[in-house]
Amino acid sequence: MKLAIQIPCYNEEETLPQTLDDLPRPSQINGVDEIVVVIIDDGCSDRTVEVAREWGLRNQVPMAIAHHTRNRGLAAAFQTGLNTCLFLDADIIVNTDADNQYPGQSIPELVRPILLRQADMVIGDRQTDLIDHFSPIKKKFQRWGSLAVRIFSGSKVTDAVSGFRAFSRECALSLNVVTRYTYTVETIFQASKRNLAITSIPISTNPVTRESRLVKGIWNYVKRMGATIVRIYAMHEPLKAFFYFSVPFFLIGIPVIVRFLWLSVTEHNGSIGHVQSLMLGSASTIIGVLIMLIGLIADLISNNRRLIEDTLFRVKKMELELDKQKNREDSLLGELRQLRSDLTGTRLPAHPTNGLGTGHAPPKAGPPHPITRIEEIEVESVKVDK
Repeated sequence: MKLAIQIPCYNEEETLPQTLDDLPRPSQINGVDEIVVVIIDDGCSDRTVEVAREWGLRNQVPMAIAHHTRNRGLAAAFQTGLNTCLFLDADIIVNTDADNQYPGQSIPELVRPILLRQADMVIGDRQTDLIDHFSPIKKKFQRWGSLAVRIFSGSKVTDAVSGFRAFSRECALSLNVVTRYTYTVETIFQASKRNLAITSIPISTNPVTRESRLVKGIWNYVKRMGATIVRIYAMHEPLKAFFYFSVPFFLIGIPVIVRFLWLSVTEHNGSIGHVQSLMLGSASTIIGVLIMLIGLIADLISNNRRLIEDTLFRVKKMELELDKQKNREDSLLGELRQLRSDLTGTRLPAHPTNGLGTGHAPPKAGPPHPITRIEEIEVESVKVDK
C-alpha cells in the first residue's frame, strides 16, 4: 500500500521544514509499505523548493515536486497534487498544509478508516471550539458554516473547512475541483453526491506559525464561502436550488392574484378595480415560473455533467492503467536488454526510468532532478539512494 502526502506550498520556506519533520514513516503506519511526499510549488518566489529538495535528500525520503509557473491559488494547487499523486500510483492520498497547522503524528489515525475500508474520505476535525486563538465569533461562523454544508450536502462533516484529509484512490479519481477559492467544501459535495463514505476524526492543532493567506477577514471569508456553498449546491442540485429561489415570488404572486379574484367577485359596483394587485401578482408569478423553467434546464445540464464526470473518471482510470502497463513493458524491456548483455558479454545502452515511472530515456546533459509533465505541469523527482 502506497501513501502519498501532498503539501500545497506558496512561499513556505520557514514553516515547511517543521511540517516535513512531523510526517510519519512507513513503519509507523500499519498497512502502508511506502510513503512519498508531493510538494506543490504554487509559484513560490522564495527557497521553498530548495528547502524541500534538501530535506528529501537529507532524510532519504522519496519526493516529487510539481511546479506552477505562477500562483494559481489553493484550489488549483490541490487538484495538481491529486493528479500528481495518482500519477505516482498512490493508493491513499493525504492533504496537509505547509504552515504546520495540522499534526503529522495524526496521519496514521487519519488513514486508518481508509485502510480498514470504512471510508473513502476522512476529514480531521479540529474541534474549533477548543482552539484558543479562534475568536468567539469565528467559532460561531465555523459551526454555522459546517452546519450549512451538512444540510446542503447531506453529509455528516463536523469541520467542513479543515484541509487535513485523506482520500482513497477511487475517491481522488472522482474529484474535479472547479471553484477557484478553496477545495474544502466542493470536495465534500462531490463525494457526498457520488455516495462515497465520508467520516471525521478528532485532531488537535499546532500553534499558529503565520496568519492565514486564505482568510483576509471574517466577513470577507463568510461572504466568499457563502457564495461558494450556494454556487456548488446550485451546480449539484439545480432543480431544488431554483425551486427555493422561486418560492418567494410564488408566495407574493399567488395570494395577490387570489385577493384580486376575491374582491372582483364580492364587489358588485359594476367596475373592475384593484388592477395594481393583478399586475403585481401576475408579474411575481411569471418570474417564479421563469425561475422554475431555468431550474429544469439547469437540471438537464446537471445530468449531462454527471455523465461527463463518469466519463472523465473512466478516462483517468484508463490513462493510469495504460501508464502502469507502459512501465511494466519498459521494465521488462530493460530486463531483456540486461539479459542479452549478460549472455553476449556486451554492454547495450540502457533506458532507465526517470524516477516517476515514465520509462523515457533522460537526455545526456539533463538536469540533476528528472523531469516529467502531467497535464502541462512540470513534476520533478527527488531521487534517494535505497
